[in-house]
Amino acid sequence: MSELNDPYAERIHQARSHLEATRAAIARAEQDLADHNVTARSRDRAVEVTIGPQGELSGLTFLDNKYLSMTGPQLAASVLEAAQRGRQQVAQRVMDTFRPLMAANPDVPGSRDIDIDWDRLFGSAFEGGRRVGGGRPSNDRLRDEIHEDPDVPGGRP
Repeated sequence: MSELNDPYAERIHQARSHLEATRAAIARAEQDLADHNVTARSRDRAVEVTIGPQGELSGLTFLDNKYLSMTGPQLAASVLEAAQRGRQQVAQRVMDTFRPLMAANPDVPGSRDIDIDWDRLFGSAFEGGRRVGGGRPSNDRLRDEIHEDPDVPGGRP
């Protein structure tokens, strides 16, 4: 029996081809992500940050001199909020890029999708956008604590 007529040899060939295509797609995705930065602003539009491809803060801009009328805790909360938004965007882009590459190989019987625990991988990158216990996002709790602390000058009582 010729190797070209062997159904197992054909399946192995297809599986190897799929593996090589997946490796090439992963390499392209890694390169694309390595060159990608995100710019995010705080809701009050006082702060703009640039987040690098690995979630690092690589730029910080105070917009329209709004920081001049802000207390230190308000400015800190705006910086943290903008950085959180940027990190969330980077994490989402990574997930959107790699999720299709984690699909099961159709040429391998019994293969399954690769399951990645994105929460564990990105940790706090998504905490700011989640509802915690049905309440407001957790970064709002930080903002509330900063603004409502009566011991902080300029904080709200």
